[in-house]
Amino acid sequence: MSERNILDEIVNRRKKDIEQSGWEFGFKIPETRTRKVHPFLDSKGVILEVKRASPSKGDIAPDLDSAATALSYAQAGAAAISCLTETNYFKGTLQDLMNVCGAVDDFEKQTGKPGPAVLRKDFLIDEKEIEVAYRAGADAVLLISRILTTEKMISMAKKCQELELTALVELRLDEDVEKLAQVVKQVDKKYLVAGVNSRDLRDFTIDLLTPCAMLGKIRKVLGQDARVIFESGIRTPQSAAFAGSLGFAGMLLGEAAAKNPQIRSQLVKAFVESKETANARFWNAYSAEKEKVHVKICGLTNAMDAEKSAQLGADFLGFIFWNKSPRHADETAVRDFCKSKAAEGKKLVGVIVDPDDPEAQTAISLAREGVIQVLQLHTMACARKFLANEECRKLPHYAAINISCDQDLALLDELFDMGEPRVLVDAQSGDKIGGTGKQISSSLVQKVQKKYRLWLAGGITPDNAGKIREEFHPELMDCASGVESEPGKKDFDKLEKLFKEI
Repeated sequence: MSERNILDEIVNRRKKDIEQSGWEFGFKIPETRTRKVHPFLDSKGVILEVKRASPSKGDIAPDLDSAATALSYAQAGAAAISCLTETNYFKGTLQDLMNVCGAVDDFEKQTGKPGPAVLRKDFLIDEKEIEVAYRAGADAVLLISRILTTEKMISMAKKCQELELTALVELRLDEDVEKLAQVVKQVDKKYLVAGVNSRDLRDFTIDLLTPCAMLGKIRKVLGQDARVIFESGIRTPQSAAFAGSLGFAGMLLGEAAAKNPQIRSQLVKAFVESKETANARFWNAYSAEKEKVHVKICGLTNAMDAEKSAQLGADFLGFIFWNKSPRHADETAVRDFCKSKAAEGKKLVGVIVDPDDPEAQTAISLAREGVIQVLQLHTMACARKFLANEECRKLPHYAAINISCDQDLALLDELFDMGEPRVLVDAQSGDKIGGTGKQISSSLVQKVQKKYRLWLAGGITPDNAGKIREEFHPELMDCASGVESEPGKKDFDKLEKLFKEI
């Protein structure tokens, strides 16, 4: 049985509706446009979305008043307002679009300030729909690359240019960027904004690093000053700040804005005021190579073991800065390894358990110095304490948590909502927090990978590594005790066998 493709469902149903009701879907649209065209995202800003429902979440705000919501968005400082006009899955209409445009005009009359631009967000498939959007008052329209041929996308973008509307071109794959490159040859870049959806519209799973992976590719086409929007997946001010730190010109917020009016202004402020951080640079760089299987060898205590692991192909090399661990490492071991040629291009990981511990402080200092490339916040308690500190959040980091039951999956959701793009999941074994040699149950691993990219630790050995890779397709495999002769000492034969299997 093939997997459900929601995007195809939406488009196929749309074509039938157009056939039955026409391009205006039965709504009375003015014959001519009655309002000026507003510039779309001239400076860094947030697009807040008028959204009642979605295929992934069902009803979000079913009783939403589109005009009142749009007015509140303008008052919250939105740079633009996105209005869903798709009915079957999102419960939006063209009447909502006209209501939103009217609310923006009222805001301008009441305040004397320029109102936000209005985006028609829908699954548009023809130039006639752009004409309808223009007459209804939209300043920009969404063009989804994955549902349009190159020729159709060029034609629709040309229509936008003719009407002086902005085309927000949504990209996700390399072939989408190739389409954009063809569009740029025939359409002025001032009418083009790129957007990358962190949500895969085929199955509605989210990966916060997908937009990062596309950012550099888009800039090669549109230039370094390209306006690129981070779409979907942001729910809190912390995650909004993370998106803002990555270099995006805009951020589109749907569910979070519709459901949480009390934090709309905070979401806008967090994104707009965020600056680039070392953490952002780490994840931008990682996103360019995330499609490969990464291997982390953890629990290294000496330069010799680290060099061997690196030579065999380890991408991440973990040093534990916690003196209660039998695999405890110190600053000397890390610095000794950094002097070797094998360290070039590798990611040195400082594993910490309590940010206030003197050992952890050493690791944090090494991260600030750039000797350690990323910190592993081992345990949820460690992650919460570390992430509560604004200065710590700027350092490259990811969390690692022990899970043993379905209830523990809520911890991943919590970290994701805090703007953490990857979480390493490890087995729980008594009061031990790592290097247990225990595996997470297969059913639990499957539940994790249905929602998030899988970074997996726990009980990985040369004997089972190949099977684990084949069954779960993890993005990162973390091995410690499975390649040891004793705690803290790696077995080179086991290391070699592990890498052959992976």
